This record gives sequence, C-alpha cells and structure tokens, in this order.
Amino acid sequence: MLKLERISKQLGSFLLSEIDLDIPGGEYFVLLGRSGSGKSQLLELIAGLSDPDSGKIWLDGEDITCRKIQERQVGLVFQDYAVFPNMTVASNIAYSLESRGFSRKNIKELVAGISGELNITGILDRTVTNLSGGELQRVALARTLVTSPKLLLLDEPMASIDASLKDDVRNSLRQLNRKGLTIVHVTHDYREAISLATMVGVIHNGRLVQTGSPHEVFSSPVNKFVARYAGIRNFFRADFFSEGGKWKARCNGNMIFSISGSDYPSNGLLIIKSDEIKIHDSVPLYPGENCIRGLVREINPSEFGVEITVDAGENFFIDVTRNEFRMLNIKESSEAWITFDPASPKFLSGS
Repeated sequence: MLKLERISKQLGSFLLSEIDLDIPGGEYFVLLGRSGSGKSQLLELIAGLSDPDSGKIWLDGEDITCRKIQERQVGLVFQDYAVFPNMTVASNIAYSLESRGFSRKNIKELVAGISGELNITGILDRTVTNLSGGELQRVALARTLVTSPKLLLLDEPMASIDASLKDDVRNSLRQLNRKGLTIVHVTHDYREAISLATMVGVIHNGRLVQTGSPHEVFSSPVNKFVARYAGIRNFFRADFFSEGGKWKARCNGNMIFSISGSDYPSNGLLIIKSDEIKIHDSVPLYPGENCIRGLVREINPSEFGVEITVDAGENFFIDVTRNEFRMLNIKESSEAWITFDPASPKFLSGS
C-alpha cells in the first residue's frame, strides 16, 4: 500500500537517512521517536509538504514522490488541528469539498455522513473556538476523511487532548482502521503504540532502526534505544562462556547467571524485562538455576504496581503487583533474593 525506498532528506544539520518502509493496506502503523528524531519530517514527505532529496514514495503501486499534496489521496491531521477558528464545525468539514467544486447537495450528504461516523453531528453549528480538545480532534479528522483519502497521516494526535478524552479518540481511530483505512500515526508515546498499532516502527537520529508487530519489536528489541522505549530498565554488560554444556553470563566481574541459547560472542549486552524477575524475602525452596542474593535499595510506586530496586552487584529493577508486594516481608535495606528463568535474559545483537 505505502512503500518508501531509500528516502533521504537533509534538513539543516539533520539528516533523514535512507528510510525503507513497507506498510500493507489496512495496517495501523505507529512510528515512535523522540522529539527531533525525524518522525514528523518523514510524515511531511509522505504527505507531499516537502520533497525528498533522494528515494521514492509509492502509494498503491503508483510513484507519488513528486506529486502535489492535492493529488496524493493522502489525508494529514496536524498536532494543533489547524482548523479555521472563524468557521463553524460544518464549514470546516465542508471547506475542502467546496474548494474542489462539489455540489451543495453532495457536500451536505458527505458532511452529514462523516460527522455521524465520528459522533459530532450535535456540534455542526458550533464555532470551533468553543470545543474541547477531543472535539477539535474529531473535527480535524472529519475534515480530512470527508475527501476519502487512501491513507491517513496523524501527527501526535493525542498530544493536546486531556487524558479523560483520549479513550474516545482512540476508539474512533480503531473504528476507522477496522473499516479498512490505512493509518500512519507518529508519536513519542509507547503506550499509544501498544494500544493502537498493528505495526510499529522506531526512528532514532533520522534512521528507522526497527519495524515489525508490537510484540516483535518490544519483545525482541534490536538495540538499547528500542529496549528503553519498551520500558526495559535491566541492562547488563556481560562476558559469555560455556560451562558444562550451558551458557553463562558474567556481569560486573563476579555475578554469574545461566542463559538460554547458543553461539554467543565473547561479550555483549543482555536485557531482562522487569516483570520476568521474581523477588523473595527468603531463600526460595526451589530456586532454579538463577537465584541471586541482594539488598533492597528502593521501593517506589509504579504504573502497574510497585517497582523494587535490588542491588546484587548490579541493580535489578523488578515490577510486582500491589497484592504481591503486600505478601512480601521486605523494606528498603532488607535482604532479598531474586530469581529468573535462563530464557528471560535476551541478547541485544545491535548493542
């Protein structure tokens, strides 16, 4: 559906470098990146607001690299909505249709259809200056979708919306995608990707570093940057060696634990997800291959429960639920034992 081939663009001292991307029709693709990573610049190239220095952009098999924005059948919704403040909601939605010469009857039918689909029929006669962030986002979507684009581009669509309204906007976007609309959505928020995406890409310093399903990307990140985006905090620089037919990792000079897999290099970076580490207030009866004693350094509330930091020569960050924490007899500076399966540590090949 959308295909980018070696897209590059110099923007002052910043370079978008040889972006290759293939998004099949009907996907919800979320492009994750920090501020200044190049995600919005890439969106503008797809929309036709600027031209690449090199490379090709294809939509449904047609080369649209040099086409004007009006000829691309691509809809773009800006972060700040870019609605006309002196117009009613209905006039905002109808504007692009009027400029294309649609009849009044056709415009009325199309505006009624899209406003009903996005549940904004009741505000068509209001001016946009009196709308909430969620309502403004729906108006911006309606104005874009009324022209029936093949591809919808969203630039940080949740950035200016109150948390209480985000669920409604997410539901609207899911419904649009379920009806077959292909969406490319750029954001810095990992949680948006998890809640919406069927495909994910991570961009860093102008390069697309990893793409795939959310599970593929966040379960098997290619480097430390992607791992951090997935919320992973346990990183260990290790030397690898084989002992008794099993692979081991030696960290910080003396801490050794078992790892699954084979053919490790002499050294590299391991990650362990916080929810794959178990914490105990006494030596476990059946500890398994990896049981490490440490001291509890910090106990902090977290989004999903409690985060416990254990110093075992290296800092381990462990996530537990509030119910699990209440059953533990631990406090800061107390002893604790951590355990994890040898399959939990993952080697970062791009580290």
